[in-house]
Amino acid sequence: MLITQITEAAKSRYRIYLDEQFAFVLYKGELRQFHIEEGQELSEEIYRHIMTTVLPRRAKLRSMNLLQSRDYTRKQLEDKLRQGDYPDACIEEALDYVEAYGYIDDARYARDYIEYNLSTKSRIRIETDLMKKGISRDVIRCAYEELEHKGLRQDEAAMIQALLQKRHYCADTADSREKQKIYGYLCRRGFSPETVMKALS
Repeated sequence: MLITQITEAAKSRYRIYLDEQFAFVLYKGELRQFHIEEGQELSEEIYRHIMTTVLPRRAKLRSMNLLQSRDYTRKQLEDKLRQGDYPDACIEEALDYVEAYGYIDDARYARDYIEYNLSTKSRIRIETDLMKKGISRDVIRCAYEELEHKGLRQDEAAMIQALLQKRHYCADTADSREKQKIYGYLCRRGFSPETVMKALS
């Protein structure tokens, strides 16, 4: 494999291209360690060592460091590692590693997120938020079912009434324009049209 290009990715980090294709990112010290220079051949042995030892270990450490500050879904962590230009195989290995030790758990993340937002966000809004984080509908549904078995349920009618009070809405004095405006506001927050109409009436 021919090292065709080396470009600076960030301070002391370099993007390595092999046979005109981007391959991986290495630190400046590793360029010296593995004798990485433009126009030089990269041996299969060194390439394999980088791909199976150096980068997977780094991806795992990066994952652990990220998880020290907050929880991530598998998809969120994957996106973070992809931003760091890790090869796909290294990303999968790192994700499988932290998942095996329970450091990422989409089902747990979904339960915690739902429980935290149960009284402030509609179910549709919560489901949309979680799917944007890469959690499947099935996992979300199971999380809701588990919480309901624990006696935790949403009361969207009460949530809407609280929002109406906060916005000083009064059904008796509101004109059609104000009703339409508040209707749109509540629907945008993820409440179903039927629930909103019932609350407004």
